Amino acid sequence: MRFTWDPNKERHNKRIHGVGFQGATTVFGDPLAVTVSDPDHSVGEERLVTIGQSSSGSLLVVYHTEQAGTIRIISTRRATAHERKDYET
Repeated sequence: MRFTWDPNKERHNKRIHGVGFQGATTVFGDPLAVTVSDPDHSVGEERLVTIGQSSSGSLLVVYHTEQAGTIRIISTRRATAHERKDYET
């Protein structure tokens, strides 16, 4: 699995959410991760949302696209309490 992202977007994401994209890549190794379509933000391309455990133990929500075997990370953040509850049930 290959990953790509905009370095400027990652810096902005770290400032806003305190989470970098490199750590977010590990969510895709979580066997319990759940991926769903994000039709509200899929203008011109299908956007997806994945929630899963990172290798550091944080539960993250990752917004991304997938094309030709490459995952492009758009944004990531820690899961809310509601999202955590949904993930755990």
